[in-house]
Amino acid sequence: MSLDKLLSLGQTALELGLVNALTVLALFLSYSMLNVCDLSTDGCFTLGAAVGAIVALSGHPWLSIPAAMLAGSLSGFVTAVLQTRMGVQSLLAGIVVNTGLYSVNMAITGNKAQLNMNKTATVFSLTKDALKNSPLGGQYKLIVLLVAVALVIVFLSFFLRTRLGLAIRATGSNADMVRSSSINPVFTTTVGLCISNAFTGLSGCLMAQQQKSFDINMGSGMVTVALASLLIGGVFLGRKGISLRAIGAVLGAFIFRLVYALALRLNMPAFMLKAVSSVIVVLAISGPYLKEQAVLLARRYKASKERGLA
Repeated sequence: MSLDKLLSLGQTALELGLVNALTVLALFLSYSMLNVCDLSTDGCFTLGAAVGAIVALSGHPWLSIPAAMLAGSLSGFVTAVLQTRMGVQSLLAGIVVNTGLYSVNMAITGNKAQLNMNKTATVFSLTKDALKNSPLGGQYKLIVLLVAVALVIVFLSFFLRTRLGLAIRATGSNADMVRSSSINPVFTTTVGLCISNAFTGLSGCLMAQQQKSFDINMGSGMVTVALASLLIGGVFLGRKGISLRAIGAVLGAFIFRLVYALALRLNMPAFMLKAVSSVIVVLAISGPYLKEQAVLLARRYKASKERGLA
């Protein structure tokens, strides 16, 4: 593989990784901080893409961003209500919302499974026009995505250190302790899921506008990709501060997409890509455990060797 192809592959993986990183950061808040496994991610991602596409097609590309985030927040609110007010377990609540969102997404797009945005102004095309006479004109996609990811990381870094943010983190650690401290875990869970799903909706919105198309199945498997990326990032910066852990999540998203892109370059059949995703997830989950076991085995071997010499 030539250097030009390698650089092109790296940039493509970086752009896709940054789009997915917004969903990874959403899971960083809901899964790592709030300790809620939100399985509505796939449907919420598609919801953000549908709302973003429809608003952009109506001639308001910048408005599509807050619209998609608001739609994502509403999805998170419904998921939270099912968990906290109706006694539905978190996993089942996510599955129910994810299933229902398919019909909602189809209703938003007017019963159309696909939308073409080739002739539609998007946040990327507007940024391209704004930077066309600058040296950064060719990197307009990367600039938009970097700004979006950086803003989310900055927000999380400050928000999770506020009183409400600390309450959300405490709820994820021990909800009973939070309740005994006169903090309402129902409120903290609801706020956490609303913010988390807002980021997921933003991710879907930017993905649709980057690809200039919408597909009803574009969010399929997104929760798997995001969870794998989050776990991969945790291997590198999992025990650091909030900011570094968030950056690690972004790094994990890039590594996942890079491996995925390499699999495509190796002419792997399309039906094998799901298997590649599964293998990456297994390695990400079992990696820290296997590393710990390897250290223990090395210590035991060293101890037995010292006893033998004695």
